[in-house]
Amino acid sequence: MFNELKPHLIELRKRLGIAVASVIVAFFIAFYFHEPIISWMIQPLQDALQSTVPTDVKSFLNDGKITTHQVGGAFFVALKVSFFASLLISMPIILWQLWLFVAPGLYDNEKKLVTPFVLGGSTMFFIGVMFSYYVVTPFGFQFLLMFGSFNFTPYINIEDYVGFFSKLMFGFGIAFELPIVILFLALLGLVTDRSLKDFFKYAIVIIFIVAAILTPPDVLTQLLMAIPLTILYGVSIIIAKMVNPYKEEDAA
Repeated sequence: MFNELKPHLIELRKRLGIAVASVIVAFFIAFYFHEPIISWMIQPLQDALQSTVPTDVKSFLNDGKITTHQVGGAFFVALKVSFFASLLISMPIILWQLWLFVAPGLYDNEKKLVTPFVLGGSTMFFIGVMFSYYVVTPFGFQFLLMFGSFNFTPYINIEDYVGFFSKLMFGFGIAFELPIVILFLALLGLVTDRSLKDFFKYAIVIIFIVAAILTPPDVLTQLLMAIPLTILYGVSIIIAKMVNPYKEEDAA
């Protein structure tokens, strides 16, 4: 058995090595530009702290600050930010290596989909990140900062914020890969439009559970993830119908 698995393990090691190497190279590039990247990451938080809100609330929010609680906090934040950016930059290469690993088990006509898979997967990932940055964070951060602002002044720990921000961005990026995953499963004949429709009521429950795990603990941001995911699930049904439609004779 080991002899049969050995070629696959060697191939897996090769693909992982290339993916890791791309992340390392991107890390050093991102570290060189870490200051503008940090500015980009904290901009939604700064906008929320300075947003136009009622005067009695604004007096509290304007006193809020972004702080660090560690002597080397700025350095470690730069490392975290650079690693986050390196994963974003390397995403097309990571998807490319993933495809090359599974491609030997596919038919020739399926192997031709490598470019749509890589481009589509990368595009959907970045759309998810941008949706989170420009739609979710403005509403989510403002809501979270305003809640309890009469009693507390927000002093945001930058180390915690970077981890929270990265989790949110990657959560939305991965969630928006749903149509690409369904396309791949439909090509393999594992799902049809009928099976996805039958699974819809369960999918809604799973979507809201995933949204609750990947988003901050408030209903607003959970809905801002669950609603697009539900729409993407509907798009996935259309994709499955185009690629692997349900046929009555197959059921018979």
